Amino acid sequence: MDPIRAEALKRQAAEHALGQVESGMVVGLGTGSTVAHLLELLGSRLQSGELNDVRGIPTSRWTEAHAARLGIPLATLAEHDRIDLTIDGADEVAPSVDLIKGMGGALLREKMVAQASERVLIIADGSKTVERLGTLSPLPLEVVSWGHEAHVRFVGTVGGEASVRRTEEGAPYLSDNGNMILHCRFADGIPDPAALDAALRARAGVVETGLFLGLADEAVIASEEGVARIGRSR
Repeated sequence: MDPIRAEALKRQAAEHALGQVESGMVVGLGTGSTVAHLLELLGSRLQSGELNDVRGIPTSRWTEAHAARLGIPLATLAEHDRIDLTIDGADEVAPSVDLIKGMGGALLREKMVAQASERVLIIADGSKTVERLGTLSPLPLEVVSWGHEAHVRFVGTVGGEASVRRTEEGAPYLSDNGNMILHCRFADGIPDPAALDAALRARAGVVETGLFLGLADEAVIASEEGVARIGRSR
């Protein structure tokens, strides 16, 4: 897809999602290119007075810095044990609204904020929808750096192939939490995301997985056919 058109679709999704933000809310602010549009729109509405008394809880240093530049009042998870609404992007969205997230490097904080939220709303363009998780995006896995090679080998035993995420300079990429991130690819996708998530999380040294299962309540997907809203089946 043309990059300009792709950004336009992301902005459409963000505009629809922003309609669910109300004055007085505590809002979890996700990370990524689609959320960048949300932050710009939210900052504009706060500045114009259409919204007021909205506090954002950022899921990454990038989001924190970008939101601050746009004049969005910020808070922390330590200050609010419950968040009214979190709006975040995704790398893959399944029909069940289960997700792969974390290619922005913020999966641990994103999941912590999502788990503290009354509602989680995902925004994405149509290229992120899949029938089976793991078919388009690698699965990010945040691990402690010591002994990370053991996790690379373990991923091979569960049908995947893992590699260390690296910076443009070739050094291991470190998350905001100081951990390494592995990218795990599965040739035919992930047949049982829940079983894989459990197996990975049982490994000492695995901090968090990019499988977001049962966390999102709704996804707003913008495509050439229009904007669709997908709700979780209860």
